This record gives sequence, C-alpha cells and structure tokens, in this order.
Amino acid sequence: MVKSDKKRMGIVAMSDSEKQFFADVAKLLQEGRAKVRVAVNFAMVETYWNIGRRIVEQEQHGKERANYGDYLITNLSRYLTDVFGKGFTEANIRNMRRFYHIFPDLSQFATHCVANLSWTNIRTIMRIDNEKERDYYLREAASENWSSRVLERNIRSGYYRRLLSSQDEGKACKTHVPVTTNIEDFIKDPYVLEFLNLPETPAPKEASLESAIISHLQAFLMEMGKGFSFVGRQFRVSTETSHFYIDLVFYNYLLKCFVVIDLKTQKLTHQDIGQMDMYVRMFDALKRGEDDNPTIGIILCADKDETIARYSVLSESRQIFASKYKLILPTEEELAAELERNARYLREMRGDGDA
Repeated sequence: MVKSDKKRMGIVAMSDSEKQFFADVAKLLQEGRAKVRVAVNFAMVETYWNIGRRIVEQEQHGKERANYGDYLITNLSRYLTDVFGKGFTEANIRNMRRFYHIFPDLSQFATHCVANLSWTNIRTIMRIDNEKERDYYLREAASENWSSRVLERNIRSGYYRRLLSSQDEGKACKTHVPVTTNIEDFIKDPYVLEFLNLPETPAPKEASLESAIISHLQAFLMEMGKGFSFVGRQFRVSTETSHFYIDLVFYNYLLKCFVVIDLKTQKLTHQDIGQMDMYVRMFDALKRGEDDNPTIGIILCADKDETIARYSVLSESRQIFASKYKLILPTEEELAAELERNARYLREMRGDGDA
C-alpha cells in the first residue's frame, strides 16, 4: 500500500505506545464479546431448563390423564413453533424435559463450569446414562472447548472408558483427569486412530503410520489427551558409539516428562519391550532435564500378547506401557470386549486370578 492510499484510508504513523494502546482496546472488546456470548448461551440453557421444569410440573397436574405428557409436548411444540418459529420440535422439547430430570438443581449444573457449552453438546451428553461418565464429558467438553463433532467422536470411541482401562480395577473413577503425576490417568488402551484414514488390512507399514500421524497431528494430540505437545519424529539419541531413532517424542507439561512412542504395526514382541526399555533409559540419561520427571515410553502396537506383557518389565514398570491402536471406530460390542480383556489383564498382572 503506497503512502497516498494510507492517507485516504486515514491511516497514520503510530508510536509503539499507541500500537500497544490500540491492541489493548481490541483485546478488551474481544474479551467483552466472548463474555456476552457465554452469558447469552447460558441464558438460553437456563431458559430450556426452566421450560423442562414447567413441563414436568404441568405433567404432574395432569397425571390422571392417560398419555398426558405426549399430548402436552405435541401441543406445546405446535404452539411455540407458531409463535417463535423453528427450534421447538417435539424431540427438542423432550430434551428440555430430560435436561430438568437429569439436573433438577440448576445451580449444581452451573458448578460444572459449563456455561460455555452449547445446547447441542448438552443434548449429546444427556444421552449418556452413567453419571460419572456424563460428568466427565461435561467438564472436558467445557474446559477443552470441544466442538460438537469432537465431542460426538470422543463419546462414540469410548474416550472416557478407554482412559479408565489402564487404571487398576477398584480405583475410584475420577470425574476428570487431575493435574497429578499419576501416569495411569493419562494412558488409554486402546487408542482409536480412525482419523488417520488408513486401512486395517493390509496392515500399514510403520513409516506410513508415522507419516499419517504427523499429517493429522492435531487430532492425534487430542486423542493422546491433556498436556501433550509434539517434540519430534525420528528423534535421534546418540551414545559414544551408536545412533538410535525414536519414532515420536512428546512432552507432557502436566506430568512434566517426556513421552516417547514406538510404533509397531504387528503383534507386540519381547524384543519390542526390550527396545522401549532401552529407549526410556537412554532418554532419561541423555535428554531428561533436572526438573523433569522420569520419561514414559508407550508402545503403540496392532496387537499384544498378554503373556509376554505379564512376564516382561511391563508387569512392574511405571514408565513403560503397551497399548493397542485401532484404525477404525470400534462398535459398542467390540469396545466392551476390548475393555474386558484389559480388565482381565490388569487382574492377572496383580495376581488376582485368571477370571
């Protein structure tokens, strides 16, 4: 843009302090608009809750009439559509009633810090029957600003249950991932990588799997969970005599440690476990900072032999984990079977029997 163009547009030279002043004002406007959006959104959510409450109260008044609830919702939907237009289908009004039933105390719902959750996300989460699982998705969707698409994907892939699958059975289920150094709270099994768009058969080569992860790094980081940042691929670790290359290296700022990942597109072997054990020890010795916690190693494999895992360093190490990956979204039945295998594996590792 030439100087004459700038003059015509009213743009003049600014000092650094003026630039900072304008930036500060713009930031205030952005923050104010964000607060307005949140306030308007929660006002609508609060309104839907109140509508649900009134429906329940009215249903109770007419409970002596057969199918009064269905009659009431049908006619209310027609009336509100005539007055306000779209958005008041019978299904949506039923969701408002369900909203009140699930959260009869609106102040309790507000304490979940979900004022920024859209009605679409709330409706999606209400489909979950398990209270702890529902509470987890409320908190995570709000704190991580999950879009409705991401939330739907995480629920369908069993994100919450996969996260718990690496923890000891009987451990209190947490409603959200805490900021602790409890490593098991950050490990999933299995990991679902359907976003890579790779076929399950024939099995992809490890280089292809690695390249696909790098191409979909944002989605992979979201699947990994909270606190992960990417460090490098084919990360070189050198000794006096040799060079070693680790497939993927991340850093988790919540755990305050490096996380090294080895990709295996075949069944887990004892050689794979030994190799990861070496990688972790080398990384701790050569790359770990003074303020870092011990390095974590995750072997992402297409399949694993529980016997090999049981009689290897995996059975007692708190630094090395082996998790399967899936390249397609599992069905509900497949996921349940996989999680049951994981539970059985944990019982065996603790010596609680083979049941």
